[in-house]
Amino acid sequence: MSASQTPHSEDAVYVYEAPLRIWHWVNAFAILTLAGTGYLIGSPPPAVGGEASSSFLFGWIRYLHFVAGYVLIVGFAFRIYWVFAGNSHARQIFLPPVWKGRFWKELWHEVLWYAMLVREPLKYSGHNPLATLAMHLLFVWFTIFMIVTGLALYGEGAGMDSWQHNLFSSWVIPLFGQSQDVHTWHHLGMWAIICFVIIHIYAAVREDIMSKQSIISSMFSGWRTFRGDGAPPDVH
Repeated sequence: MSASQTPHSEDAVYVYEAPLRIWHWVNAFAILTLAGTGYLIGSPPPAVGGEASSSFLFGWIRYLHFVAGYVLIVGFAFRIYWVFAGNSHARQIFLPPVWKGRFWKELWHEVLWYAMLVREPLKYSGHNPLATLAMHLLFVWFTIFMIVTGLALYGEGAGMDSWQHNLFSSWVIPLFGQSQDVHTWHHLGMWAIICFVIIHIYAAVREDIMSKQSIISSMFSGWRTFRGDGAPPDVH
């Protein structure tokens, strides 16, 4: 039988609802803007010649950073709401089933799969256990950390009568020791999220190619397709 005559089967399941997909891409652009402007805030560009009012370069860098930060915060608040309003996949990275032995067994299988020590991956309609735990720790909690430290730093400039100072600066800065320490940890958090994004993109592309299930396209269409042996048992 020729390759063109080889039997082919493909199943699909609707996984990611439209509000979650929109949030995903808005959040991605917000993080990209925050990382770029955050790097420039930590390592400022050379001074621009001429009257400051004619360029206001660093002011625009900070302005874009603040706008993207508030987009991230509003989006994250919506994402928490969608944990309860969305389908079961919407709550997956916020509530990983770490109390289940099967979760850890399948997580270990995914570790071996990514290390190329097993021949076939397991199929999941949503995130696999390793991705679920990684996104819970490195996305959910790191995002909370960046929001809290970012608002604490913003509260310094907004003044002692601002809600940012009263809710965040007043306790976050003393907790870390001093303002510069918060700046340092906030900057290190940026690099941690950049590393996570790189790994996230690599894993998505790798799975799309090797695991016979769509990953990247599902965040555009909402549908996850399964090639070869069909969909996992939980979608039938």
